[in-house]
Amino acid sequence: MKRRHLLRLLTYGATLLGFSALPYGVSRLLAPAENKPSDRAIKLFTRRQDRREYLRPPGALKNDVDFIAACIGCVLCGEVCPPRCIKFHVRDGGGKVNTPYINPSQTGCILCNKCMEVCPTEALTVTKRQNINMGIARIDQTACYPWVDKGICGACVSICPLGKSAIAYKHWNQYQPIVKDGCVGCGLCVEVCPHPSLPIWIADRKAYSPAEKKKLL
Repeated sequence: MKRRHLLRLLTYGATLLGFSALPYGVSRLLAPAENKPSDRAIKLFTRRQDRREYLRPPGALKNDVDFIAACIGCVLCGEVCPPRCIKFHVRDGGGKVNTPYINPSQTGCILCNKCMEVCPTEALTVTKRQNINMGIARIDQTACYPWVDKGICGACVSICPLGKSAIAYKHWNQYQPIVKDGCVGCGLCVEVCPHPSLPIWIADRKAYSPAEKKKLL
């Protein structure tokens, strides 16, 4: 009798527990689907880790170690820079002290060539505009205003000193910008972007394979 009574209590308890959990299960089934980020968005977010916050001036030696060794910290490039976009490392320690850099989120490079012309060493070499390689711009279409239908912009396209060879509007929508291979990474598009999260940034060209360049903006 005691065993039968115990089994009855266990069955009753299990039934009660099942009914009490039923509302939670139903609520999970009726809840709206979660907006999971697309594979493209995840890839773009991952690539944003390659964002170059500090660019070397145009014409800089490709290898940064070589650039630091060649630069003598004379700051002449900063003195002749018209938009004053060239700043200098002061607290980084080591050989980086007094070496020039550009933060595109503050002020981009206008590609005037003055810094290259005044440099007394091989740290900066006079280079034609189209051959400059400071990086390449990338756009996160999940945040860019025209790409998410949040307004009309076009600031990045309007400011580009290289024109349509570097950045242009998508052919079927005149307000959605796409980056072209002609981009040299001057950063002016980053400077003028009105979105607070800066969905456009400068990345290292080596961070993208030819196949990825076709898929990314």
